[in-house]
Amino acid sequence: MGIRFILMVNKQGQTRLAQYYEYLTLEERRALEAEIVRKCLARTEQQCSFVEHRNYKIVYRRYASLFFLVGVDNDENELAILEFIHLLVETMDRHFGNVCELDIMFHLEKAHFMLEEMVMNGCIVETSKSSILAPIQLMDKMS
Repeated sequence: MGIRFILMVNKQGQTRLAQYYEYLTLEERRALEAEIVRKCLARTEQQCSFVEHRNYKIVYRRYASLFFLVGVDNDENELAILEFIHLLVETMDRHFGNVCELDIMFHLEKAHFMLEEMVMNGCIVETSKSSILAPIQLMDKMS
C-alpha cells in the first residue's frame, strides 16, 4: 500500500475532506491531522512540498484556498504523488468548473466518489479523467 491518507484542508487549517486507507481511531486521526496541518501550513512557498512526519512522508500542494495533503509510505515516489494531486484537481475542475472549497463542502459525496474511483486500498487504480467522471455524470443525469 502506498497512499495512507488524503486530506483537503483550507488555509485556516479546517479539514474539508479526509480519506484514510489504514485504520486509525478518531482520536489518532484528529491528532495526526492537527500535527500535519500545522506543519504544512507553516511552511513557505519557497520550501519543498515534501515533509516527513512520524512514519509518513507528506506530499502536499496548494491550489487557491485549499491544501491537498497526501500521506504516503517513506519509499513512495514524491513526484508521482504530486502528479496524482494535480490529476485530482484537474478532474474536480472538469466536473465543478474551477473547483473551490465550497464545491467540496456542498458536494462532499462527489469528491469522495472521485477519490474512490481513483484510489483503491491506497493504490492509484485510475488516471483517466473521463473514466473517473463517467459514473458521476450518469448519476447527475438520473437525478
